Amino acid sequence: MTTSPPQARWTHVALPTGDLDGAIEFYTSLTPLVVVERFQDADGESAWLSNDRQAETPMVLVLVAFNRDKGKRLGLLAPFAHLGIEVPSRADVDALAERARELGCLHWEPQDVPGPVGYVCALKDPDGNVVEISYNQKVYDTVRRLWAPDLPRMA
Repeated sequence: MTTSPPQARWTHVALPTGDLDGAIEFYTSLTPLVVVERFQDADGESAWLSNDRQAETPMVLVLVAFNRDKGKRLGLLAPFAHLGIEVPSRADVDALAERARELGCLHWEPQDVPGPVGYVCALKDPDGNVVEISYNQKVYDTVRRLWAPDLPRMA
């Protein structure tokens, strides 16, 4: 049985990649994303990534590797356009920045940016797409405060 959303919903962002396995490794080791499912057909392969068990409000990153583009760097999100990941602590930003520095994929050093941005760093995935890691940006908290005030909020 297929379940459709009760109303129109934002469900995914799709990005091309020249190295699906490398992109999956990047996102599953440096972000909280996990592989939901992989697909393959005559034109190439793809993978859906999301927060683990995010079933109530699914949002996925779709990575698509067309056979004709294998081995190419296909980054679209740069120099400022980015995917954003909000983490629970400043130390999480610093730890991810250190790992990214060691792996050679740190794009912006950790820095305090005036509100509403907060403390951020950015990484580059294998295709060159920018992934921002933020603390105290309050996207998560603000949406919950405005749209679901009875739900628990960040400390």
